[in-house]
Amino acid sequence: MILSLVFFSQTGIGLLGNSFLIILFIFLFLSGHRLRPIDPIFTQLALGNCVALLSKGIPQTMVTLGIKNFLDITGCKITLYLHRVARGLSLTLTCFLSGFQAITISPNNSSSVALKVRAQKYIIPLSLLCWSFHVFLNIFIPLGMIDPKRSSNITKIQHYGYCSHLLPSGFRASLYAFILSFPDAVCVGLMLLANGYMVFLLYKHHKQVEQIHISSVSTQGSPETKATRTIFLLVSTFVSSYSINCLLTAYMAFMESLPWLVHTSTFLSLFFPAISPYVLVSSDSHVPKYCYALCGRKPSPSAR
Repeated sequence: MILSLVFFSQTGIGLLGNSFLIILFIFLFLSGHRLRPIDPIFTQLALGNCVALLSKGIPQTMVTLGIKNFLDITGCKITLYLHRVARGLSLTLTCFLSGFQAITISPNNSSSVALKVRAQKYIIPLSLLCWSFHVFLNIFIPLGMIDPKRSSNITKIQHYGYCSHLLPSGFRASLYAFILSFPDAVCVGLMLLANGYMVFLLYKHHKQVEQIHISSVSTQGSPETKATRTIFLLVSTFVSSYSINCLLTAYMAFMESLPWLVHTSTFLSLFFPAISPYVLVSSDSHVPKYCYALCGRKPSPSAR
């Protein structure tokens, strides 16, 4: 009962926060308000988070309520496919945010200015490319799943509580694992590089501010600095929960799939989709401004 409340609360709170961001950005766009270049990425990230919460949180909540194995192999394929696509989108879009912000705060020179202009123009095409890439890449998920009822061979079965399937073996399993994990490893590496670069730039800027004796208030009030810190916080949250979850998933796939490990892995897989909208709302000063703009009011001094 406690686990069902945890997963239900995590799913409900996450859907509420992500839906709020999606509706906010859509209404602002339709009403003609000027949005930042990174706001479409935030909107798509919130949409991917909703898909992840629906495809993982709801089935797991039903399992903890005692309703088990209620999906057949087709439902199992669809559910796991949607979750894998949403998970990949969260990873890629978070990486995209890091790279774009690193370009945005880079020192201005002839080459970086041109790069910043091109980066803003290619946000939507690259975002659509991310969606297409994960939709087609993860087609290996349903193709590699086999119904345990239609196989007489003794093969390891992967249990999720709400469904189960046979795990591929041998070269086929290694090929699937490489194809699905290689893009994740590349994105994580790029995120770490981009965030390391942003930390270096912020540290360098802080040193310059100290040398010319400018108060820290103006530094903290810089929109670029605030956006960078917001994205850095999002990335740190994602990488930490993603890394621990990957270790648990690998252990369950090759060693033993204990119930508490399954529940812990599920909690970690839902942690970032559930908490990321609240990280954004609490740390990004533009969100309160958007709310005031949508209501036709001027923002309070604390929201500026």
